[in-house]
Amino acid sequence: MRRRTAVLGSAGTLIAGTLVAGALAAPMASADSGAARHGRDAEANGVAVAADRAARAGVDWQDCPADWGLEKPIQCGWVTVPVDYAKPYGKKIKLAVDRIAATGTPAERQGALLYNPGGPGGSGLRFPRRVTTNNKIWANAAKAYDFVGFDPRGVGKSAPISCVDPTEFVKGPKPDPVPDSEADKRAQRKLAAEYAAGCAEKSGDMLPHMTTPNTARDLDVIRAALGEKKLNFVGVSYGTYLGAVYGTLFPDHVRRMVLDSVVNPSTRSIWYEANLGQDIAFESRLTDWMTWVARNDAAYHLGDTLAEVRQQWETLRAAAKKEPLGGKVGPAELIGFFQNAPYYDSMWAPVAEAWSAYAAGDPQPLIDNAAADLTDTAGNIASENGNAVYTAVECADAPWPTSWKKWDRDNSRLHERYPFMTWANAWMNLPCATWKAPSQKPVQVKTGKGLPPVLITQSERDAATPYEGAVELHKRFKGSRLITEKDAGSHGITNLVNPCLNPKVEAYLLTGEVDATDQTCAPHAAPQP
Repeated sequence: MRRRTAVLGSAGTLIAGTLVAGALAAPMASADSGAARHGRDAEANGVAVAADRAARAGVDWQDCPADWGLEKPIQCGWVTVPVDYAKPYGKKIKLAVDRIAATGTPAERQGALLYNPGGPGGSGLRFPRRVTTNNKIWANAAKAYDFVGFDPRGVGKSAPISCVDPTEFVKGPKPDPVPDSEADKRAQRKLAAEYAAGCAEKSGDMLPHMTTPNTARDLDVIRAALGEKKLNFVGVSYGTYLGAVYGTLFPDHVRRMVLDSVVNPSTRSIWYEANLGQDIAFESRLTDWMTWVARNDAAYHLGDTLAEVRQQWETLRAAAKKEPLGGKVGPAELIGFFQNAPYYDSMWAPVAEAWSAYAAGDPQPLIDNAAADLTDTAGNIASENGNAVYTAVECADAPWPTSWKKWDRDNSRLHERYPFMTWANAWMNLPCATWKAPSQKPVQVKTGKGLPPVLITQSERDAATPYEGAVELHKRFKGSRLITEKDAGSHGITNLVNPCLNPKVEAYLLTGEVDATDQTCAPHAAPQP
C-alpha cells in the first residue's frame, strides 16, 4: 500500500487528464447480444471487446519521450481502454506502457512480465530499468521475459486525475495530525471534506471508474495488446490486491504470478479495516527500528534504551509543534519522513542519521528530508496525483463508514496504544466518508477454474501490509505457496538480497514450479549504522 502523505492539503486548480474518444465504432447490439448469448455481465463482455480490439491494434513501440526519464533501449507506447467496461464503445483513455526486450536467446524467451509497484497510485514505468541498471536479483528473469511497466488508469501518464493544486498539497507545515481538541478534529474533518469535493470537481468523470476491478481489466487488455495469451505478473503491496482481483476475474488467463507484501483481500478488510490494521503494525515496526537505534547508540547518540529513544521522538515532535523546523517541518512532516523507517529497512540508517544530527544541534538534514521542495514541480505533481489515485481507488472499491462517531471512536481507541500513525492515517482516509462518487462491493477473492499456483512472499513484521494478509490470500488461492521471511519487516522483499528467497522466486518465474510445502527464509542482512 501507498506510503502516506501525513495530512491533506486544501483545494487547488490542477486540471485532470482528458479522456480520448474511441477510434472504433461498432453496433451496440452485437455487444449486448454477445453478453446475453454467453451469459456474461456487461463488464466481462466489455473487457472481451476491449482485449480483442487491443490484440488487433498491438502496441506501437517508440523511443520514450525524453522527459519520461527512461533510457534506451527501453521503449514506450500506449494501450487504449474503455473508461467504463460496461460501455466498451464509449469514452476511452490511453494507458502508458513501456518495455525492455528479454536479454536471453530466442529459445530462452517466455513472454512479457508485467509489474505493479503498489499504491494505489504507483507508477510501474521504472520496472524495465531493472535491466538497464544491472539489477542482479532480476538478471536471470530478464533473460526469459520482456520487462513491461505501465501507469495504471489515473496515474502519471495514463489520464492522470487530480484533487488539489500540487503546490498547496505539499506545502507545510500542516496541522498536527494528533488533535488536542474537538476544534482540531472539526478542522481536519473540514479539510477532508474539501479534499473529497476537490476530487469531484476536478476528476468527477473518472471517479466512479477508478476501481481495482477496472485496473485488473486494464491489465487484461494490456496483456492482449502485448500479444500474450496468458499473464505473467509481479505485484508488490497494493499490486498484490490488483493481482488477487485479476486472478479472481481471469483465473485461466494467469501463467505466473508473484505477489509480494500482501494486502489482506478479505471483503471485511477492504479498505477501512485494512488501514486500522496498518496503524497497529506501524507501531510494532517503529519499535523494532527504535530498538535498533538504541542498540547503535554509539553511532546515533539518541539513547541506549528503547524508552530513551522514544522520549527523544516525543521531544522532537513537541519542539516541531511549538516551532516548526525551518518554518516548514511540524509533526505532520516529521511523521511523513519518519514513517520511511518502518516501511523499509534501507531507511533505518538515513532517518536515524538525520535525527541524530538534529539532536547534536543541526536541524538542516531533517528539514531537507522532511520539508516539501516547492521548486520540484514534477515531483509535487506526482505526489498529488499519487494521493488522488490512492484516495479515489480506496473510496471506490468498497463502502466506507459515513458516521464520524465511528471514525472518532475507532481512531481515538487505537491512538491510545498505537499513536505514531493512527490519526495521520485517519485524516488521509477520511475523504472517503464524504466521497461524491459511488462505491462498489469489494470482489470476493477466490480460486477459479484454471488458476495456476501463485507464489506469495511476505516478511513477518511488515508494517504497511501486515502478515495476516498473506495468510488470508494463501487460503483463498488454492495451490498457492507462501514464503515467509522470518524476523524481518521490510516492505517489498522480492527486490532485497536474500540468498534463500531470491532463488525461489527466480525458479518459479523460470519454471512455474513451487515447493511442495510453504517455506520459511531467514531474514535478509540487517541494516548497518
